[in-house]
Amino acid sequence: MLFTLVLTLLLGTSSATAQTEKKECCQQSAIENIMTRTSIRKYKQQPVEDAKIETMLRAAMAAPTAVNRQPWHFVVVTDKEVLNRLAGEGRRGDMLRNAPLAIVVCGNMQKALEGKGQEYWIQDTSAATENLLLAANALGLGAVWTGAYPMEDRYKHTQQVLGMPEHIIPLCTVIIGYPDEQPTPKDKWKPENVSYNAFGNQK
Repeated sequence: MLFTLVLTLLLGTSSATAQTEKKECCQQSAIENIMTRTSIRKYKQQPVEDAKIETMLRAAMAAPTAVNRQPWHFVVVTDKEVLNRLAGEGRRGDMLRNAPLAIVVCGNMQKALEGKGQEYWIQDTSAATENLLLAANALGLGAVWTGAYPMEDRYKHTQQVLGMPEHIIPLCTVIIGYPDEQPTPKDKWKPENVSYNAFGNQK
């Protein structure tokens, strides 16, 4: 009886310790993933697996959203011809032409709030985009956020190439692939960008 009680207590303690260690490990991994994410602009000519694409999309859709409206739509582009037509000029164009995958993150105005709250779609889809970028990093992929909205020439071009109706507005195009470069993540921590309890107050 006493042996059973002692064993139960030991196992219980061991289990609790393991849970604590697992929690701390997961927290460290999450912070490390955030801190090591950086923009990747060169990619290997290796397709991104469907399972990884779905994982990124699931992560994106797990983002917070005002009143849970989820006013987003995602267009996955793997076809080289379509990527070339999306490309256009400049550095963004070069990246798209050389990438195996792009995911266009859009706002769906038919799902957005009405009135002044409609603009929350930008925050919602931005949160989804950051989740997507972090998921890509966690999966060993590289990605870069290239903006579209509110630059009308950019988002209208994307709408046209992808055959989107007017109520689907591209916020950005996330270009994704297996990294063919290893840039050092930037340390963006600046204490002067933080105030405590009132603007301008330092710790």
